[in-house]
Amino acid sequence: MPVAIFISPEGERREVNVLKNASAMSAAVQGGVRGIVAECGGSCACATCHVYVDPSCIDLLPPPGELEDELLDAVAAERRPNSRLSCQIKITPELDGRLVFQVPDQQ
Repeated sequence: MPVAIFISPEGERREVNVLKNASAMSAAVQGGVRGIVAECGGSCACATCHVYVDPSCIDLLPPPGELEDELLDAVAAERRPNSRLSCQIKITPELDGRLVFQVPDQQ
């Protein structure tokens, strides 16, 4: 089972087991990661699953799609070059333990 790593705004590190090809958002919610609100349940409609992808692993992901890019303009925390919506990131076995997400201080 792949693992994704989430860092809270306070610096707490949590490794979460992810079902194969599940989204980082669903892993965070199931793993009890605080700060991932996910109001729309992963349908890319609310931007409350905003994360910062660690710059060392951003190139492992495809770029955001048009809808995700638009929603990122409306996030509550600062949008950065490494901002993503965790509902749009699929955790594949190839990414096991390689992705680190910083949770913003607000959603």
